[in-house]
Amino acid sequence: MSIHSFYPPQRTLLGPGPSDINPRVLLAMARPTIGHLDPLFSQMMEEVKQLLQQTFKTKNALTLPISGPGSVGMECCFVNLIESGDKVIVCQNGVFGGRMKENVLRCGGTLVTIEDTWGTAIDVNKVEAALKQNPDTKIVAFVHAETSTGVQSDAQAIATLAQKQGAMTIVDAVTSLAGTAIEVDQWGLDAVYSGSQKCLSCVPGLSPVTFSERAQQTIKTRKTTIQSWFLDMNLIMGYWGAQTKRAYHHTAPINSLYALHEALVILQEEGLENSWQRHQKNHLALRAGLEKLNLQLIVKESDRLPQLNAISIPADIDEAIVRKRLLDEFQLEIGAGLGPLAGKIWRIGLMGHASNQRNVLYCLNSLEAILTNMGVILEAGQAAQAAMQFYVNK
Repeated sequence: MSIHSFYPPQRTLLGPGPSDINPRVLLAMARPTIGHLDPLFSQMMEEVKQLLQQTFKTKNALTLPISGPGSVGMECCFVNLIESGDKVIVCQNGVFGGRMKENVLRCGGTLVTIEDTWGTAIDVNKVEAALKQNPDTKIVAFVHAETSTGVQSDAQAIATLAQKQGAMTIVDAVTSLAGTAIEVDQWGLDAVYSGSQKCLSCVPGLSPVTFSERAQQTIKTRKTTIQSWFLDMNLIMGYWGAQTKRAYHHTAPINSLYALHEALVILQEEGLENSWQRHQKNHLALRAGLEKLNLQLIVKESDRLPQLNAISIPADIDEAIVRKRLLDEFQLEIGAGLGPLAGKIWRIGLMGHASNQRNVLYCLNSLEAILTNMGVILEAGQAAQAAMQFYVNK
């Protein structure tokens, strides 16, 4: 059998990730590869660090992209900060809080779990109660933007409670970074990780992380060796540290870092706060159209994540068939529900470069066409018209 070059179709990615990539970012990846210890590459690395500090809204010196997806960034935070016996409170209100629990256990930590119903924000009162019951807590870990449910929790309030108790925080900002407000220094967050493939509109495979001074000191003074050689921040900083003292650790994904650099430059050009506002505007336009399709968001308005919309599926509609037809007939990807929400919701992402007026209107028209064809009675064109009216009035 002769295998030929792979040419993927042009899709519109409105699922939970990856998101559509800005063409400038794709072009950046095609630039000539140079050595990962080349002085010019080192200069670009410094710029990436500075741009990430701006995006995280932090002055943390230990701010850099880990070579690997957001899950690697997650593991990096846990393995560096947790030693055997350390007590860690993990807040779970979706899939990714569950992954945090697994990391605590694999690091030998003592796990305390706070459970909230999927589709609701983390209950701050439960966090306060758990901290009072466990005054020896070292870390409170939680997901800021839960991709599996479309919920955003109050990171600032949770961090404030942890600080009062003398505990650190580990925060999942994979879906929130650049799409909704996150203020690492102002809120006092200690270890935060994200991913390149969502609101940053970059290729998958990089995980921006940032560590506070307190977290850095914890890493430096821990009693035991970090269990992961590759993710040991003491070693990684030898490579990502001062430009003139850079030491070999691993061969960085050079062209992917070109892409991240370009994505962060694009974000800088737009303005971080403008990016937050754009995501919110497109979310509200989508919501206006969904209401005309008789589709409801499952998360209450105050806790909704603008870049990830969780939508209740109408009765008597096979959600998998709708998703398949969207992909086959419209080249449009949306996401399915996970865990207890599997088969009950669709997840429509409006992240990064994909968060725009054209995609909102295209998604609404495509959904309307398929639902109408499946027998749902809808008024033709009303969904897109409602969204368009929102844009005009806005």
